Amino acid sequence: MEASGIIKKTNVHGYTVLYDPKFDKGIYYLQYDLQYNEALVFFKHAQMYGKAEFEDDQDRNWTLIKNPDGTFTLTQRKEYSGWF
Repeated sequence: MEASGIIKKTNVHGYTVLYDPKFDKGIYYLQYDLQYNEALVFFKHAQMYGKAEFEDDQDRNWTLIKNPDGTFTLTQRKEYSGWF
């Protein structure tokens, strides 16, 4: 996560998620756009493998990272256009 100094914490389907306020769209996607079972897949994957990468309906790229304390951090990956 970029060092903006501002971190928000919220509950998404029973999981505590930390995120930069500029990533509200990613939280909204997990909480409201996906059905519970669809979002659960990303949390379970992050628990097993340390992170889960996904893309929302607007082609924004997100990473859900499992923290050592049992919480998760949502970050946005850079978008790449083309080969370079």
